Amino acid sequence: MENTSLNNQLADRKCEEAGSQAMRLTPTGIRSLKKYLPAGWKLVKGKMLEKNYKFSDFSSALAFTVQVGNLADNVGHHPDILLTYGAVRIQIFTHSAKGLTENDFILAAKIERM
Repeated sequence: MENTSLNNQLADRKCEEAGSQAMRLTPTGIRSLKKYLPAGWKLVKGKMLEKNYKFSDFSSALAFTVQVGNLADNVGHHPDILLTYGAVRIQIFTHSAKGLTENDFILAAKIERM
């Protein structure tokens, strides 16, 4: 199955309310969900997803950041976002789980689909 199709399957899922009961994924669970994401998403220290996006100028990077912020608010799951001139770094993990949950992969897939 093509990666875009896999990404769309994941992006179609709904982020569940995490709260204090958020279940951190096992390394096997992380590997199985990571295959749904396109290239560029890195696993950092086994606890965080990260991707860098490049833009031609600050305005474009800012516009993307606002889109990601609006998406995050709509799904109720919020990434860490670093905005610089011509670049945006997205870092996703579930704070209450102190690691990765399915919501993190769903949000990453939704960002890719934007």
